[in-house]
Amino acid sequence: MSQSSSETEAQTSAPDPQKFDPTQPSVPISYPIKSLHEVESRSYFESFHYPFNKASVSIDQNGYPTSLPNRRRLLVCHDMMGGYVDDKWVQGGTNPDAYAIWHWHLIDVFVYFSHNLVTLPPPCWTNAAHRHGVKVLGTFITEWEEGKVISEALLATKESGQMYAERLAELAVALGFDGWLLNMEVTLDQGRISNLKEFVNHLTLTMHSSVPGSLVIWYDSITTNGALIWQNQLNQYNKPFFDLCDGIFVNYTWRENYPRLSAAVAGDRKFDVYMGIDVFGRNTYGGGQWNANVALDRLRKDDVSAAVFAPGWVYESKQPPNFETAQNRWWGLVEKSWGALPNNPKALPFYTNFDQGRGYRISVDGYEVSDNSWCNLSNQGFQPFLEYAVPSPDSIQVFVDFKEASYSGGGNLVFKGSLEGKSHFLKRIFQGEFLLGEFPLHFMYSVKSDGNSLLGLSFDFSSTTNERKSILLSSEGMSHLSSKFSNVRVTRELKGPAPGWVIQEGSIAMKGYTLTAIYAVCYRPNSYLFSNLSLESGSSGRDSTESASTDYYAVLGHVTIKTSDYKPNFPVSNSWLVDGEHIKWTSDPKGSKALSVKINWKLKDGSNSGYSNYKVYVQKLSKETVGNQGALLGNKVDYLGTAQVSFFYVSDLHIPSGTSGLKFIIQVSSADGTNQALDDSPYYQLEIKEP
Repeated sequence: MSQSSSETEAQTSAPDPQKFDPTQPSVPISYPIKSLHEVESRSYFESFHYPFNKASVSIDQNGYPTSLPNRRRLLVCHDMMGGYVDDKWVQGGTNPDAYAIWHWHLIDVFVYFSHNLVTLPPPCWTNAAHRHGVKVLGTFITEWEEGKVISEALLATKESGQMYAERLAELAVALGFDGWLLNMEVTLDQGRISNLKEFVNHLTLTMHSSVPGSLVIWYDSITTNGALIWQNQLNQYNKPFFDLCDGIFVNYTWRENYPRLSAAVAGDRKFDVYMGIDVFGRNTYGGGQWNANVALDRLRKDDVSAAVFAPGWVYESKQPPNFETAQNRWWGLVEKSWGALPNNPKALPFYTNFDQGRGYRISVDGYEVSDNSWCNLSNQGFQPFLEYAVPSPDSIQVFVDFKEASYSGGGNLVFKGSLEGKSHFLKRIFQGEFLLGEFPLHFMYSVKSDGNSLLGLSFDFSSTTNERKSILLSSEGMSHLSSKFSNVRVTRELKGPAPGWVIQEGSIAMKGYTLTAIYAVCYRPNSYLFSNLSLESGSSGRDSTESASTDYYAVLGHVTIKTSDYKPNFPVSNSWLVDGEHIKWTSDPKGSKALSVKINWKLKDGSNSGYSNYKVYVQKLSKETVGNQGALLGNKVDYLGTAQVSFFYVSDLHIPSGTSGLKFIIQVSSADGTNQALDDSPYYQLEIKEP
């Protein structure tokens, strides 16, 4: 595979092995493995950074199947600027404009690619992809003269090939991703081809026995006679490798009839043939870039799968007018061509805060806890299914906003535009396959709106006999909409503690039905309609300008759907064992201090807490408060970041003079978005000793 335009200069984004000692404590990062010796010695597992790089979201925890669907699929190979850019910062970076993908409903498999020997996907990509049911693969690549030397050592014997296959499988299992793309872009003596086949076969079998639904994909490069000749199709020269694994990524300079020929060779495995499309357009069918859909149209016609290479082109080439608009436009072309084939979540609770994994501030339960810019794809919530057509001037635009203050995390779903008084606007935002049982569904969602702009949620249900019902859940004042839905349920309005936000809560009992879709409903209250009718008849009423306005603006902050019996059972504070290690104090000549420390937490009884999202705060204590465990909310608590694993590294924390102690608070978050009260959360207290 070719390097992207800015990739050579960006290789510096990966740590310099001459300066980087992975065994020493430092800000946790993701990084590749660059030598066979590192693979064989298992030195990665001795790294300080290894435990931070474990993904915390499994692909089946939201009810997604572990096997790929029996249809044409879309594989996305992320090749951008050498890899390990903003996404290398495991606990989050500072770039609010970092590259991200939020069109997961179009993707089946995501490959993290770089030109390093072993490319390990940063956990943020695995967490975001798994949350949406998308598999994640790392990359093993040998290329150029150095790669030939490595390949000869790798394949020296049948046993060496098996050993390295087992090491790669071990890495995938330990870090929680789903398999490998194998890219052997070298020439080999034909005598080593049998060992290469054994390597591919053993890796595939070992992955399958270790991770249900795992994948090993072969890249179309070396042939069965040892020559490096890209075939651009599945044929007799590469099919023996295809037969030993789960699919082939066909090089992207194929011709019009090659997909059909490849499908014929694959037989009943035609969906395992992923025809490459280079978005940069280097000799790719259709030209790539804004014409990548031309190749997709061709592949859809022949009913084979697609492998989209380097969609970061939109970001790298700075397509106008801005990244978000260009990204939505490009993926909109993909959706129009390929069709939305979403892998719908099936397990409750369902929770989203519309976070894209980047932003300019962070909120918790409506309160802003940080106004620092940030990026961390591990924080990305379920992304809404939005069509990205250009809206007409009189319609309502729907978009994710990550620049203004949120209810939770760093994102909101905004509805902005024009709405006539008697009309309403319906927008599908999620799909699902939630089968309902004995317990009613419990809904909560947060709304912030202007004046007469009301926002409700509508839910589509289907029964086993294909009976369909749509139920509107909203606050009072929508009787004029009752004929539009099967049923209307009035929510309970909970005035949230945070100003401006209103929490709506409601329940629906639909035993035996499946919840299939969620819609946002924009509308006006009855009082607004009555006021306008009075004005039209000449009666006095409220200010006519306000009443007659068609401007509409509302924000959806979060959505929670769970069964009524689900309640977070947070362990009490003293049931946790919280400790610090690798404590390092530094000071400057002026007497200012800074602290670096790794904080660890686990339940004292040794059980698995079942939680995988934690917010970390620090409270700087004066001498008067060190011995007083009073209400934390009465003292300033600073937000430090989030963790998806049970440890967090604090780096160079500034300690103001007069500080006698530090209290690090670990706020546990449950799957339904509930956060444990700070007063009840586990903590680690550290005394600051005077020199």
